[in-house]
Amino acid sequence: MSTGAEQQSPRQRSVLYVVVAVVLVILAVWAVIAFSSARESQRAEEKATELVQVLHEAGATATPAPEVVARVLGDDGGAVCADPNRALSRATLYGLLTNGASGPGIRPVLVDNAVFRGQLAIIKVYCPDELEEFQQVVENLATTGSANG
Repeated sequence: MSTGAEQQSPRQRSVLYVVVAVVLVILAVWAVIAFSSARESQRAEEKATELVQVLHEAGATATPAPEVVARVLGDDGGAVCADPNRALSRATLYGLLTNGASGPGIRPVLVDNAVFRGQLAIIKVYCPDELEEFQQVVENLATTGSANG
């Protein structure tokens, strides 16, 4: 006579418990990652909106959408804030301030210091602790114009 209840061996029950536990752990890990990602996305959006506002105040006529800025710079400034004052970063910057020739024809050029407004704005919003030193570097460069951001 059967009472309608299934009979499971202890082995079957332990396998079921292990599977349920593994699924719960996977779901918990996914939830933590999703929560962390959403929090970072919100912080990135806020910083991007702040940067766009700073650029408008600095006189920029066209700025990217905050969503685009958030994707590029994230919530920490990305490559711009990855130690902008170290030697390699400065060498890259100086290498871009040339006449575009290569080899023996390469020469430094005087640029309008408005070229640095965007980078200064990014540093101001995303890594303000680096701003003073980078601003000194910009001020020490031979540039034309007088807008240092």
